[in-house]
Amino acid sequence: MSPWQWENAAAGAVAGFATVVSLHPLDIVRTRFQVNDGRHVRGPSYKSTVHALTTIARSEGIRGLYAGLTPALIGSTISWGAYFLFYNKAKARYDRRNDGEVGPVLHLISAAEAGGLVCLVTNPVWLVKTRLQLQAPGYGSQKPYSGVRDAVTSILKEEGWRGLYKGLGPGLLLVSHGALQFMAYEEIKKIVSASHSKLIKKDRSSEEAALTSVDYAFAGASSKIFALFCTYPYSVVRSRLQQRPNEKGVANYAGAWQALKETFRYEGLRGLYKGLSPALLRTVPSSTITFLVYESVMKLLK
Repeated sequence: MSPWQWENAAAGAVAGFATVVSLHPLDIVRTRFQVNDGRHVRGPSYKSTVHALTTIARSEGIRGLYAGLTPALIGSTISWGAYFLFYNKAKARYDRRNDGEVGPVLHLISAAEAGGLVCLVTNPVWLVKTRLQLQAPGYGSQKPYSGVRDAVTSILKEEGWRGLYKGLGPGLLLVSHGALQFMAYEEIKKIVSASHSKLIKKDRSSEEAALTSVDYAFAGASSKIFALFCTYPYSVVRSRLQQRPNEKGVANYAGAWQALKETFRYEGLRGLYKGLSPALLRTVPSSTITFLVYESVMKLLK
């Protein structure tokens, strides 16, 4: 592995780990809001994010707030480590081809390449995480999964290998989320760095020389909000497809297109943005933490 590539992977992995541990309960709330379509009700309903958090804590305890934490940690650590590695390798490749001129389009392409590779590898992990997060009391009559291993073996037994790749289609479409986020992140860093250079009349030979932790946090949060609003409906569709089939083995939706059509038909545009509030509460600080930790670890390793 060439210089700094292993550092990108290590920094990304540490950033992903820190993000999941700190904000996992909000991810559970987001997932439960997303799958509640008002027609295939197989779990509890919540009035708001605060009501959901307090209800889960009261009825399921702290373990309920951290259901699915193991696959979330595994998936996030692998995803971010691999993502930063593949992204920086692609960016370096385009940088060599274009004499150091890598603009928004090439940042977008680099992030899309990285996201596609990561999605193919980690979809089973995210599916297991979603299933474990939805195991609220009263959610279906099937025997709950006892853990990650039991979930994987049960899915293979009941649904086959294809079961582990449910939601892959919208998952691949969600690659655009990471691509848009990384493109925005790189461009925001450039804008902030340029503004700093003008203010302090400093040499700009090093693009990020003037950036501070606050700048990285701002760039991470802003880029995440932009990408989230653009791609959130894909996340809702994926969560609904990844639900466990009922006791007869029948899924709520036959595929991504049906899920998208029925959601819009019965719930309108608001249905495609269900769970957005806890998603914003989770993803904005999570992206801030991820990029801040990543840049800090990169500086430390270098």
